[in-house]
Amino acid sequence: MAPSKNAEREQREARDRLRNYKARQAAHETKLRRRTRDNLVAAIGVFAVVTIATISQVVYFTSGPGMPEPTPSASDVPETETGSLGDVPSADIAENRTWTGLLEMNEVDLGIRIDGDLAPQAASVFISLAQDGYYDENACQRLTSADQLKVIQCGQPNLTGSDDPGFTFGPLENVPADGIYPAGTIAMARADTPESQSTQFFITYEDSYLDPSGGGYTVFGAVTDGLDEFIAEIASGGVAEGGASPTDGQPAIPAVISSITLE
Repeated sequence: MAPSKNAEREQREARDRLRNYKARQAAHETKLRRRTRDNLVAAIGVFAVVTIATISQVVYFTSGPGMPEPTPSASDVPETETGSLGDVPSADIAENRTWTGLLEMNEVDLGIRIDGDLAPQAASVFISLAQDGYYDENACQRLTSADQLKVIQCGQPNLTGSDDPGFTFGPLENVPADGIYPAGTIAMARADTPESQSTQFFITYEDSYLDPSGGGYTVFGAVTDGLDEFIAEIASGGVAEGGASPTDGQPAIPAVISSITLE
């Protein structure tokens, strides 16, 4: 028996519905695949950005321009149990107490606090050098103005006639676990090892970050007064032109330590 027109129409409509369903299903699957692909690409992109940023930060703060880089002298003195070299001032000098004083730089008076109880070895080195006049008329050799690193670094031997005392010391003390060095922090600069600390120190003039995975830096004091004047009179000048980086180099306004007094 030949199918009726109604039956043919119903069959045709059924076939149309099936085709439409399959088309919608295919479109849905295509959309899902595209969304999965886009999400994967986005995730890979985010991972790549984070990885590059992390690597860049580690390089910047541990071996690149973001790391304070003192120039410790070579020494033939045998290494001690602490990893120190040379005639390092005794850690007893700091007397395990807080010291207060004044650091004069370009006629800017910075009130300072030295924490002999928190970092006895680094504090003792700084106190000993200050009392011996090592830092007097010593020009600060480095200023950074990067987004996460705002420091001035001082104490490089021979920059203005200071003799290299010929010692390095370690280990690190009082290192911030989170890598945050608040404005006014006074910390020891170093090269690539904890035992490379010597005469150089840095002061953060704004909150700064140094990746703690690089080992960190010994915090031994703080600026308690005069930081705003320092920023206005010295740091605001930025980095001198002609250096390797527009955010890291010699201060455009020469910064010379006139004297340091402590009690």
